[in-house]
Amino acid sequence: MARGVMEAVQGVVYARSWPAWVLDRVPAATRVSALRHTLDFGRGGRPPLKVAFASDLHIGPLTPPRLLDAAFAQLEAFQADVLVLGGDYVSLEATAAMADRLRALVARVTAPTKLGVLGNHDLWTDHALVEAALEEGGVSVLVNDALRLPAPHDDVALIGIDEPWTGQPDADRAFAEAGDAAVRIAVAHAPEALSHVAGRGARLMLCGHTHGGQVALPSGPVVVHGPMGRRWPSGLHDVDGMKLFVSRGLGNVDLPLRAYAAPDVTLFTIT
Repeated sequence: MARGVMEAVQGVVYARSWPAWVLDRVPAATRVSALRHTLDFGRGGRPPLKVAFASDLHIGPLTPPRLLDAAFAQLEAFQADVLVLGGDYVSLEATAAMADRLRALVARVTAPTKLGVLGNHDLWTDHALVEAALEEGGVSVLVNDALRLPAPHDDVALIGIDEPWTGQPDADRAFAEAGDAAVRIAVAHAPEALSHVAGRGARLMLCGHTHGGQVALPSGPVVVHGPMGRRWPSGLHDVDGMKLFVSRGLGNVDLPLRAYAAPDVTLFTIT
C-alpha cells in the first residue's frame, strides 16, 4: 500500500519526465564510470572470458536518456563474451515506450551471450512486458535457472537467482541446472541473495540494487536498504572465498540526484 501511494505521488510530481529532461542537459549527470577487474579462477589454460555487467537502469522519469546511451555504448565497447544485467530495468509502471527503449538498449550490445535477472521494481509492475523486451533484445531471463556457456568457455555456468526481496528464490533448483560447471557465477538483483548463494561453490556473485546509496557523503552512503546492502553498498569484496560485486547501478529512484555514487558498468576478465 505504502509503495503504491509513493509511486502515485511520484507519477504526479515527476509528470512528463521533467527531471530526466533536465538531467539530460547536465554533463555531469550523464557520465558513467567504466570499471575493470581481472579474476584468476584457475581455468586450466582456457582463453580469458570477458563478462560485462550493468544493473538498475531504471528507465523512467528520473534517469537521463543520455546516461543510458553512454552506458550501453561502453558495454558494447568492452567487446565482452557475455553481457549480464542485474535487474530493475524500469521505474514506476512499465509502459510500451519503456519496453521499446529497453529492447533497443540491450540490442545494441553484440555480445554472443546476453542474460539477466529481474529486480524488485520489475516485479512490482508488468514484468511480462519487461521480460518480453529483454528477450526481443537477445537477453535470456534467468529465474532460478542457469546457463552453461558454449566452448571454449563451457567450464562456466551463470546462475540466476530470483529477486530476494519480492521474488521466490530457489537456489537448489538454480544451482542444479549448472551441472558440473567448474566455474559458477551467480547473478541476483540484490546482495540479500547472498544467503541463497553462500556455500554452493560460486566463485563470483554479481548484484546491484543498492545504488551505492545513490546519495552519499565522501565517507560513504547516507542510507542503504537491507543489512547486506549496508555491509557491502558497492564494489568488489571477498566473502568467505567468494568474490561479491555490488554495482552502483545506472539510473535514479525516488530522487533525481546522485552524490558520491557515480553510475557504473563493469568488465570482468576471468582467467
